[in-house]
Amino acid sequence: MTETPRDPRPEAITPPETAAVPRPAGDGAAAAGTAALTQPTGDGAAGAAATGGSGFGLPVAIALIMGSIIGVGIFNLPTSLAAIGPITLVSMGLTTIGAIALALMFAALSRRLPADGGPYAYSRVAFGNRLGFFNAWSYWISSWAGNAGIAVGWVLYVQEFINKGGNKLFTVLLVLVGLWVPAFINLSGVKNMGSVQMVTTILKFVALAFMSTVGLFFIKSANFHPWNISGESAISAIGSGCAIALFSYIGVEVASVAAGKVRNPDQNVPKATVFGTLATAVVYMLSLIAVFGILPSSTLEKSDAPFSAAVNEMFGGTWAGYTMAVVVIISGFGALNGWTMIVAEMPLAAAKDGLFPQRFKQLSKNGVPAFGIISGTVLASIAMAVNYIGSGGATVFTTLILMTGITVAIPYGFSALAQIKWRIMDRREMHGARFARDMIVAVLSLIFSILFIYYSRNTGHAWFTYWAPFILAGVAMLVGIPVYAKMKNQMTEPEPVPEYR
Repeated sequence: MTETPRDPRPEAITPPETAAVPRPAGDGAAAAGTAALTQPTGDGAAGAAATGGSGFGLPVAIALIMGSIIGVGIFNLPTSLAAIGPITLVSMGLTTIGAIALALMFAALSRRLPADGGPYAYSRVAFGNRLGFFNAWSYWISSWAGNAGIAVGWVLYVQEFINKGGNKLFTVLLVLVGLWVPAFINLSGVKNMGSVQMVTTILKFVALAFMSTVGLFFIKSANFHPWNISGESAISAIGSGCAIALFSYIGVEVASVAAGKVRNPDQNVPKATVFGTLATAVVYMLSLIAVFGILPSSTLEKSDAPFSAAVNEMFGGTWAGYTMAVVVIISGFGALNGWTMIVAEMPLAAAKDGLFPQRFKQLSKNGVPAFGIISGTVLASIAMAVNYIGSGGATVFTTLILMTGITVAIPYGFSALAQIKWRIMDRREMHGARFARDMIVAVLSLIFSILFIYYSRNTGHAWFTYWAPFILAGVAMLVGIPVYAKMKNQMTEPEPVPEYR
């Protein structure tokens, strides 16, 4: 990591049993749709560029956050939540509180440690290489599993125009196109990805803003009844809804993952994280209220493209729904393009620390981590294909987003534990400014992370489908054990914890 210049401060807190060994400086392509804003020229290039003024600034960093959070998850969310009922609007509200808490926590952590890798870096510095590795592995799983989920949700809108009969083989082929075209674009080292991120972010924000304003005038209160159709208690129904809704907010940490590519990261990353999450939260809540109010749950549950169905209901035709579908397809492609780079960014950071195989940090002639892009896309393709065996598109989407929620909630939770540990140490060192605020936010983030994992089950399905998210996540985590055993002697020591500021 290229260190951001700091004011002279007392000696940093160093974790027990570790010595301060500088990490290799960040290089490679940028994350989440901004891959070519800084051209890597060797070790330290990206970090130097960021601090030297040639990385991307606050507006693009906000677009990075919003573009990463707003994929296709929110546009498919009503279908996944409809089986539980409108009570999941409460779930979305609670998840929004959790997402804002996570955003505030990552903003504070990124000020203190503006390191490539974000959640992985925090857990590694706080708890050492072993937990650092498994947090990096878990986040990596969430990245490619999430990409598979985005591609499945994207295809549900593509099929508004082609393969309307839902032929499963053709559907799988379309999902593969959605996964591999962005992979080839990333492998080509295309520049000016920030512009693409801006355009696609504006499109999807406009679509949500439209539903959040105009859609509210078409609400029928009768559509909010029955309130809970899950057959479970209200608490269980809300919890299950929260686990599904989390997928729509994954991305609050992306600016911290790519901190080495942001100008003035200790200022711009926290601002982008908070502003981007708050803006997204407003349109999320209002648009979801509108969709549930326009269509009854029984209709939403059967719809593969619920936003298109809602717009058609509003205007009494199909042209509006097709227009919405086109916007979602374009924005979904932008999200796939960005998250394909995130799939490679986490192992790139971990490989520089010796935690992941060195092939993950090797750059192609186009300056991108080709092995990470290809391996992540292959795994996303396998996860998608396995889930389509015996299941329809909507069930596959829900299973993949729950698997993603489990594996991303682990590094979220350990980031919260890192913040709690460091703030307690700060307090002992008489650096207790804003202690109460930071501790409340960190504890809330930890609680939400645990609850997201606990409730990540496919309700209303047979045993295997019910537990499929845990089974898939567990198998993927177990594969990391032999990788850790092979790499443990090559790992560098974590850096010291910077002073609180």
